[in-house]
Amino acid sequence: MKALIIGATGSTGEFLVDELLADNDYTVVTVFVRKSTGKQHSKLVEQIIDFSNIDSYKDLIVGDVLFSCLGTTLKAAGSKENQLKIDFDIPASFAKSAKENGVNSLVLLSAYGASSQSKVFYSQIKGKLEETIAALDFKQYIIFKPGLLLRKGSDRFAEKIMVSLLNATNKIGLFRKFKPLPTSLLAEKLAKAPKMLPAGKSVIELKEIFSF
Repeated sequence: MKALIIGATGSTGEFLVDELLADNDYTVVTVFVRKSTGKQHSKLVEQIIDFSNIDSYKDLIVGDVLFSCLGTTLKAAGSKENQLKIDFDIPASFAKSAKENGVNSLVLLSAYGASSQSKVFYSQIKGKLEETIAALDFKQYIIFKPGLLLRKGSDRFAEKIMVSLLNATNKIGLFRKFKPLPTSLLAEKLAKAPKMLPAGKSVIELKEIFSF
């Protein structure tokens, strides 16, 4: 299979690239990035692009499965407008081009609680993206909806506090369904999904990811 990835330098995407490169079922791994990942591998193809002009690169979005892992925080984006571009506009444009170019499968890294009806901006745009991609009618569409992620070297203070609290409550049997998920493990599950799941739409909720 030929894999395509957006979000390859993110906290989950960087592990996903390594998973796909190590998996013999994937023969080519093409990443779309603003700058080089620094990785070297015979299967790796880096497409360094301008994400503000995706249509110019449409002919490069060709393969068997697109992994959509692009995302940011409001703090990092600087404004809701910029976050909308990163979390919705760019992934939606890539998905549209992939569908038009005959890509059969799309694996979307979404989020727990994502809903276009949510009053929370982040959850709302994630839900809107899920629906927009669903309307494209890929032969195989897989949505992962994890909760709090354990990111390597995270400097997000609030995230560290939540991880500590959830780990503590999990030890005494509370909030097990909100167990923090290492991004390395999530990447492993993402890589396996297109090979294990049937055609059609599949939604992998937080509580199912650990046993998937």
